[in-house]
Amino acid sequence: MKRFDFRILIGAGLILLGVLMLLERFGILHGAADFFWGVVFLAGGAYFLYRFSSNIRGEWWAAIPGFALIGIGADSILPGILGNWAGLFFLGFLGLGFFAVYFSGRNERWWALIPGGILLTLGFISVLSNIFSAQETGGFFFLGLGLTFLLVAVLASAQWAYIPGIILLVMGALLGTAFAGALNYVWPAALILVGLLLIYRFVRRQ
Repeated sequence: MKRFDFRILIGAGLILLGVLMLLERFGILHGAADFFWGVVFLAGGAYFLYRFSSNIRGEWWAAIPGFALIGIGADSILPGILGNWAGLFFLGFLGLGFFAVYFSGRNERWWALIPGGILLTLGFISVLSNIFSAQETGGFFFLGLGLTFLLVAVLASAQWAYIPGIILLVMGALLGTAFAGALNYVWPAALILVGLLLIYRFVRRQ
């Protein structure tokens, strides 16, 4: 028996895509090409997630394209259902990929919490903009960043992360309020605080 050649699979896929595109052009099937690409992305995502689950510590990176392709595929297949939630769905899945990377090795891959939290924050901001027509979302962005750094401080036992976490939370709480002008004083005060902390840690070690 001859060895299976993946070129046959690729050729068959191209033929199927061409047929679906023609059916869509003639108005027989609507959204057929999007459905095809959605299935392709889902299959690609499933492949990477299989590699990730089979060797979590060795192929931790596969979680990122795996979750990203799942999000893209679902958005292609279910555009009418997701609607204004598509941004949260895709960015949320991509963020979950980074959280999966963190859980694959908590001690050495704590950094994955930061992009994971940022992506989830951007996903929620897209919902606020698309569904609730929120215009001023800068405060929510800083709140999300602040919570992300606090998560790093708690889960990764990184004491330094409390400083940017608290500062970003204060900025997020002040933006869009009558106290927004206080930010002109928050930044200098934060720099002084960080400088004093660095000097204190240096002196204590001597």
